Amino acid sequence: MDVLRYRPEPAELSWTFGGVPPVRTIRPGTLLEVWTEDAFGGNVRGPEDRISRTIDPRFLNPQSGPFYVEGAEVGDTVAVHFVSIEPARDWGVSSTIPFFGGLTSTMRTATLQPALEERLWFYEVDAAARTVTFRAAHGNHTVALPLDPMHGTVGVAPALYEVRSSLVPDAFGGNMDTPEMRAGTTCYLGVNVEGAMLSLGDGHCRQGEGETCGVAVEAAMDTVVAIGLIKGVATPWPRLETDSHIMVAGSGRPLEDAWRVSHQDLVSWLARDFGLDHLDAYQLVTQACECPVANVVDPNYTMVTKIRKAYLPKASIYRDAHAELTGLGKAYLSG
Repeated sequence: MDVLRYRPEPAELSWTFGGVPPVRTIRPGTLLEVWTEDAFGGNVRGPEDRISRTIDPRFLNPQSGPFYVEGAEVGDTVAVHFVSIEPARDWGVSSTIPFFGGLTSTMRTATLQPALEERLWFYEVDAAARTVTFRAAHGNHTVALPLDPMHGTVGVAPALYEVRSSLVPDAFGGNMDTPEMRAGTTCYLGVNVEGAMLSLGDGHCRQGEGETCGVAVEAAMDTVVAIGLIKGVATPWPRLETDSHIMVAGSGRPLEDAWRVSHQDLVSWLARDFGLDHLDAYQLVTQACECPVANVVDPNYTMVTKIRKAYLPKASIYRDAHAELTGLGKAYLSG
């Protein structure tokens, strides 16, 4: 079993997709054990560490990578299967941030409202009990929420030699912030440059759909991913597969355009790989899809459209990459 272990030094973290040289080369079929820093670069550790005073906004959402995937060429697809995602610390942090979030005035949705109060919440993370504990900043309410680790950010270098902030989701992946990106999920990303240049980060101990205030329970993560490569198969938008569903993550503004992107690409996927007529696929998606909101706070919003595999004709999805990489992950975990 080919295993690559990588823990970046602070100077090795990247802050963009594109424009960064690779930190390592990885062969398809490799298991990558990777540590990722939290969205605040590990700099928020106590009540005095207000984000507006502590964090340079240019250095939010550090990424581990990019990794050069051997043999990846434009028009191929990289498969990233999340074998395990586990908090690297026994705490996580969330916050309100001035002029950022879904229910406040922002630069793009400008009003005369003052900024919301900046406030920090520290969450106790109990990996053994699989809980994340919320404690009200005012009052006595405490509740243990289920631990549901995920990666807010996974992506490849964009097309046309663009360099995009690690805060942005788009066709290359990026900061999609969907809770669907948990262990057991395979993410398919279209290759735009030689080597793909794969990066990931922005670990969350859990996040509600929409990431309403803009900040999940942010945490460093110890993550294991299995890397695959599907030659000669293009992927226009990030696609996800689990044992039960296939899904598309579409990003844009306004939110309804992100919704349209995810639906259109799912319909096209059913027509391309499952042998359905385009309008038959449109009708089936209309009656059977599920549409969890990923984020409504990033520079682009992200919607996920998903459908159960049980409703679809039998087909080889990405040459059975999900099943192959799942098997690889199970062998790793068992041995």
